[in-house]
Amino acid sequence: MVIICQLFAAKSPLRFSELERRIDDINQKMLIQQLKQLEKDGIIERTVYPQVPPKVEYHLTQMGIALGPSMEALIDWAFLRREQLIQEDKEE
Repeated sequence: MVIICQLFAAKSPLRFSELERRIDDINQKMLIQQLKQLEKDGIIERTVYPQVPPKVEYHLTQMGIALGPSMEALIDWAFLRREQLIQEDKEE
């Protein structure tokens, strides 16, 4: 989800190194695995440019963009739940 959120926020393709910088506490191996899975699932697309050094960018596919409203609803729910938990802690 974090990768998808970063690609939504960027509103343009991101290179691997940019994604790595934007995502806290992720190692290269895990990021590579997640990107491969998202590509396999049709959520993101990987574009390789024929240059030296190689340039690779990632962007959301139409299927990935279609996740936007659902992700926004989930994020809204998470914030509401967090506020609820904070309020419950204050009441204890």
